[in-house]
Amino acid sequence: MPEAFQFLASSIPGTEDLLCRELRDLDFSGVRLNKGAIPFRGSRREGWRACLASRIAQRVRVLLARFPAPDEEALYAGIRAVDWQPYITWRQTLSVGAVCRSSAISHSGFAALKAKDAIVDQIRAREGKRPSVSREDPDVRVYLYLVEDRAAVYLDLSGEPLHRRGYRLQTGEAPLRETLAAAILRLSGWDRVSPLVDPLCGSGTIAIEAALWAAGQAPGLSRDRFGFERWADFGREEARAMRELRGELRAAASGNDPRIQASDLDGEVLKAARANARRAGVKISFRRRSLFDLQGDGAAKILVTNPPYGVRLDAGTDFCRRAGAAFSRLHGWRVGLLAGSPEYERAISQKPRLKVPLPNGDLQCDFLIYDIP
Repeated sequence: MPEAFQFLASSIPGTEDLLCRELRDLDFSGVRLNKGAIPFRGSRREGWRACLASRIAQRVRVLLARFPAPDEEALYAGIRAVDWQPYITWRQTLSVGAVCRSSAISHSGFAALKAKDAIVDQIRAREGKRPSVSREDPDVRVYLYLVEDRAAVYLDLSGEPLHRRGYRLQTGEAPLRETLAAAILRLSGWDRVSPLVDPLCGSGTIAIEAALWAAGQAPGLSRDRFGFERWADFGREEARAMRELRGELRAAASGNDPRIQASDLDGEVLKAARANARRAGVKISFRRRSLFDLQGDGAAKILVTNPPYGVRLDAGTDFCRRAGAAFSRLHGWRVGLLAGSPEYERAISQKPRLKVPLPNGDLQCDFLIYDIP
């Protein structure tokens, strides 16, 4: 691999600008706003650091090659011309995914198959054996983007998606992705110092992500390993460098400990939330309490929550109406809701100061921010 790489960090649709700002805050080079994914440049170590330190990125990929691919022969030749030896031997398993747009090769499955054949044929010609394909848990994930008859070939550094931090072994009925929780916390305008409340905390994802962010603790430190640690060229020297990087990021944590309160009416899901917080190494005040008992007395706070809605959880119009009334009583507070039902917006009489469309899995939601007068 060359000394300088072009990386691509992908995020949940609608959070690209947040990821762009985050990568700049983390001092990555060559960061620019782009729809769908954010490019940046750096050494191999910078790609590792992005996997460990980004709270919003879903995946981080590294560019291996670009070439014209007007037909299947050109695609095969271009893929086979890439030197795959540093990443894949016959001992590694691989998967290949493809996206085709405005190209002569329009079937993504066919493009992925041709790319896989080219990789396997090169390795078999060199080593006498071929690697196996694994769709569930491959050692090496290859991504092909074929746009207007030009191919771009990437390797995925992440392995499992980066929202799988490693601390959340127990979840509630409808868990929120950690990367989406981190994104809405940034959107809320929370300063990482003011008191923060989540009165419908479920398995604690928003509260835990808030505590990690406030402490400056890299979210990827909870992960056992990443995809690049399974590549053929990741040996003892690379493992030592990775341990050093983890140590540097641990040492850089600020230790800031704002007051974060999380509550839920479900006692079992609170047990899961407490266990998740312990694994994440953060301190959060959990208590069993109904949303409707929440009072706005005392100092103003920021509330960020993912209330139940629609097919996600059983939440009818009456619950949304009562929840809207409870939020409206929090005078002087800022309230941020990831709302999957328009009933929440209807239940609050004032207009939101910010409304951002965001998908939560397969559900289209709006993140609503209110400054309660």
